[in-house]
Amino acid sequence: MTEPLFLEAVLQERIWGGTKLHDVFGYDLSSDKVGECWAISAHPNGPSTIQNGQYKGMTLEQLWEKQRAVFGNAKGEVFPLLTKILDANDDLSVQVHPDDAYGLEHEGELGKTECWYIIDADEGAEIIYGHHAKTKKELEKMIREGKWDELLQRIKVKKGDFFFVPSGTIHAIGAGILILETQQSSDTTYRLYDYDRKDDAGKLRELHIQQSIDVTTVPHVDATKESKIEKLENVDITTYAKTDFFNVYQWEIKGKAAFEASAPYTLVSVLEGEGMLSVESGDYSLNKGTSFILPNDIENWSIDGRLQVIASTPGIKL
Repeated sequence: MTEPLFLEAVLQERIWGGTKLHDVFGYDLSSDKVGECWAISAHPNGPSTIQNGQYKGMTLEQLWEKQRAVFGNAKGEVFPLLTKILDANDDLSVQVHPDDAYGLEHEGELGKTECWYIIDADEGAEIIYGHHAKTKKELEKMIREGKWDELLQRIKVKKGDFFFVPSGTIHAIGAGILILETQQSSDTTYRLYDYDRKDDAGKLRELHIQQSIDVTTVPHVDATKESKIEKLENVDITTYAKTDFFNVYQWEIKGKAAFEASAPYTLVSVLEGEGMLSVESGDYSLNKGTSFILPNDIENWSIDGRLQVIASTPGIKL
């Protein structure tokens, strides 16, 4: 009988990281500079390991390759989605990601369209989202001349905000922000500007100026749309994104709520609270920081408790 797939997170140190992944979610950290929790990942740079059931000990990458029926025989060489939690203790570099065509041609992997749910943010925290250049020529000129204050668009953020970040969007997460990121399974990042920071060895971090110019969308397009809320019995379901790459939802659960699968598989991360997941094969406890996948054979499930959850499914073209 099919079980949900509970996953062991992969933690990544970053120059801009901190300790909130421990302080908020209880993850064991290797240092006080852990910036990323790859909560659901089949990417070779940080694949999640399955913690339970008949596939215990396999990585999600291996399961996708060897047991595709678990995912409804979905197509594609790679598991398409990656869920992260990011702790920006300091500003991230200003960056941009390629689309699939550029990524596959130049990097040998998918491009990266992503989206952000703001779990928490310090008062006054902000992101960089887009730019003010009207043409590629103007974009290149402002970059070459280092006119970052004129070029970059900054937006104040607060807990509960959501941003859709398509490939080609110049962006950066600012200090004091905790984010859940749903993205294509890609680790290709072009760093445009890094505040002239040096790494632990005293070296400036590598920049990718020409690639950034090549892939940036000009003029900037604000892609984030209004969310929709559906109030059902004991659960409010907010639809944040329905795209070619992923669909992203928030489940605000207050009691026992019933769900029905709308896709071949569903990725789930618990951001707040605790409760019980019930499927045909049994009951499973859920806690803050738990991430799991509901595979193809689980068509119906219920969750009982008081929880805030971010869930995602593969998008239209996947």
